[in-house]
Amino acid sequence: MNLENILIRDYDYFLPDELIARFPTQKRDESRLMVYTPEVLTEGVFSDISDHLEKGDLLLMNDTRVIPARISFQKKTGGQIEVFCLDPVAQNHQEAMSSTKSIAWKCLVGGAKKWKSGYLKNQKIASSGEIIELVAEKVAVIEGIFEVEFSWTPETMCFSEIISIFGELPLPPYLGRLAEPSDYDRYQTIFADREGSVAAPTAGLHFTPALTDKLRAKEIAIMSITLHVGAGTFKPVSSHFISEHEMHSETFLVRREIIERLSGLEGSRIIPVGTTSMRTIESLYWLGEKISLRLLKPGEIPKIGQWDATRLPGVLSARESLEILLRYMDENRLDFLSGTTSLMIVPGYKFRIASGLVTNFHLPKSTLILLVAAMIGDEWQKLYKRAIESRYRFLSYGDSMLLLP
Repeated sequence: MNLENILIRDYDYFLPDELIARFPTQKRDESRLMVYTPEVLTEGVFSDISDHLEKGDLLLMNDTRVIPARISFQKKTGGQIEVFCLDPVAQNHQEAMSSTKSIAWKCLVGGAKKWKSGYLKNQKIASSGEIIELVAEKVAVIEGIFEVEFSWTPETMCFSEIISIFGELPLPPYLGRLAEPSDYDRYQTIFADREGSVAAPTAGLHFTPALTDKLRAKEIAIMSITLHVGAGTFKPVSSHFISEHEMHSETFLVRREIIERLSGLEGSRIIPVGTTSMRTIESLYWLGEKISLRLLKPGEIPKIGQWDATRLPGVLSARESLEILLRYMDENRLDFLSGTTSLMIVPGYKFRIASGLVTNFHLPKSTLILLVAAMIGDEWQKLYKRAIESRYRFLSYGDSMLLLP
């Protein structure tokens, strides 16, 4: 990959405002589906996606659950401050959400100038009549990110329960509205299980229980991995060259059985559902490379950097890399692999594990457009032109593509 030649202006297009889907379709699988292969471009409805897949294909879902990360506090002077939880400071998401003691999170703060010092408090009355109190203390500020320590009473409640009482679901800013009651269901996939995201893995929003039954009946496998989507997913690319863009880091978790399944799928198609699933499984390959080169120190949390794919040799086969991961898990007695990734997939990238992709239509000049272009080249322009002309619905609640290059 020659990063110096990738200009973000080459991945721009005009998105009419009226094509942004601000609400979901009445039924999840009623969304439209564009299917790309090198030979033909076809259109249909998402409920018929199984017609374009084959026996033995494996779909990989992201089972992260969006948390109500926006918490509002009212100051005594009347000013309002919003604290937006991003990531726990010293624990993984599962530990943080189950904590019954004070817990520190990295946060964005709206109205930060009003919070000069001291504590912020919020109270709610439970259905039992009990008063529930949440307190936020500003601990530090580093490059615009606040470290905020939360404490609450009663301490018998865990943070997951507390945030569900005080927090609001964070919808993408381009929807231009606050969450409504229906969003608490429709902005979660049916696979949502592990709490930790501040945005939904939206390609998975189209699936229904009936559709997954239909897929399994055709012997198309469905398995889940986890990548907790961070607020950086909405960060626009502001630099002229993509090499100057800083990619956000996100936490992933993959069970051993998934890696075993991937390593044994010689000749089968592996199709991530969503760019988050794609970045996770491709990160697994590069993690195997890092371990083979002894670049992961004992006890170090696995981490894939933004440009590791350009700096590592990439000489292993997918199977070799995955088998290295399994040996690493054996040596460290791990049932699942957890770490962070900021892997950026751009044109010129060679996919190591993924054979295709299910994804929505993305914002202009976004890292997600670059990922799509990495998979199908300049054909992305034809797909987006067709989608606009055919009045497809765009972004999180919009329609979908199945890419089979």
